[in-house]
Amino acid sequence: MTDTLEAIHQRLQALQPENVEVFDESAQHAGHAGAAGGGGHYRLVIVARQFSGLNAVARHRLVYQTLGDLMHGRVHALAITALTPEEL
Repeated sequence: MTDTLEAIHQRLQALQPENVEVFDESAQHAGHAGAAGGGGHYRLVIVARQFSGLNAVARHRLVYQTLGDLMHGRVHALAITALTPEEL
């Protein structure tokens, strides 16, 4: 899944983040009904000025749009913490 971690990092650069941390939690979900269908479980912490003025739902949508087709195959589940630099 390292390739997926790299792909997530690369795509998120479009948001010009000040910080991005992606954690692969797939091993914690082994045997999960959806895990058999492919795609991993990830947790994301991202800090970007582009989230200013957006509520949590809009921030998540922006992340999903940025990740594009990764969300329909290589990523089964994604927990997102999206903050502005001022919210740290």
